[in-house]
Amino acid sequence: MASKSFNYKKYFFGIIVMVLLLTSVIAIIGYYKFLAPSVKNVEVNDPYVYIPTGSNFAYVLAVLEKKKLVNNVSDFKWLAKQMNYVNRIKPGKYKLHNGMSNKEMIELLRSGRQEKVLIAINNIRKVDGLALLLSSKLEVDSASIVKLFNDSIYLRQYDFNTYNSISVVIPNTYEFYWNTNAQQFFERMFVEYKKFWTDNRLKMANKLGLDSKKVSIVASIVEKETRKKDEKPILAGIYLNRLNKGWKLEADPTLVYAADDFTISRVLNIHKKIESPYNTYLNFGLPPGPICTPSIETIDAVLNCKKSNYMFFCAREDFSGYHNYAVTYNEHLRNARLFQAALNKRGITK
Repeated sequence: MASKSFNYKKYFFGIIVMVLLLTSVIAIIGYYKFLAPSVKNVEVNDPYVYIPTGSNFAYVLAVLEKKKLVNNVSDFKWLAKQMNYVNRIKPGKYKLHNGMSNKEMIELLRSGRQEKVLIAINNIRKVDGLALLLSSKLEVDSASIVKLFNDSIYLRQYDFNTYNSISVVIPNTYEFYWNTNAQQFFERMFVEYKKFWTDNRLKMANKLGLDSKKVSIVASIVEKETRKKDEKPILAGIYLNRLNKGWKLEADPTLVYAADDFTISRVLNIHKKIESPYNTYLNFGLPPGPICTPSIETIDAVLNCKKSNYMFFCAREDFSGYHNYAVTYNEHLRNARLFQAALNKRGITK
């Protein structure tokens, strides 16, 4: 009996079908590992994942597992190895969205395209306060900020010292990367400081017999004396009159700073006896550093101070926030008695 002829067409067709099926299976598996929506549980109000400096791949996996951010950690892990993310961990703050694929997420994390953090810096009294603000917004530890701003050797290369280092901070709203460290922060502030102190501002300061750091000190005192924009140039002019005549500044805000008690609303004679380089009732000239980070508005008010014969000022008895000015001490005493009587009437004793 003759054998049946082999049906090559059916054989090759079967092979083709098997190859297509296998390819389809591989494509489907690949789709779910690479391109299918994977990221989930991303909160609308906090869509960020934070990867600290020095983190390894195990830490990243732990974060994803803890927050249950991906459908399948094993798939993410496998693809991360294929894309060499395992050896390219970059710290930062990354914004995720639900429905991202593993590939999209890995590309984002591997690229280092992190979100920037907006920080409004204004009216900071001391380095400690600045450190607390930064550590609440960035990865940086508050202790490292305090340490750097008190490092005389480091500060010397920027022509600052431990008293005036905070004047490198020009109040404004800035963008930072979340993993900015203390040194990077200072260097960024120094760049902004140099931009702010233009040749024109420096010339204006020089005409007043001041440099940029001394302007910041005067401005910091004015900042704490009044919130009234139209009054700042007047008070700045009075303080400069005292400096030019060799008088003590006798600025109450410096006593509050020296006492390190910012709840004080009424300066008393006991405060005038505090032993401190910031006590302008005991010491001549300017204090060694600013008592806050003065606003740009106040710095410019000092540079554009109003010339007058006034040597004294005292808060108005109507508590409007404005001041009464005086040329002579007797005039000043009358104004002071009016304000003290108003304080007593309101029961403000400290």
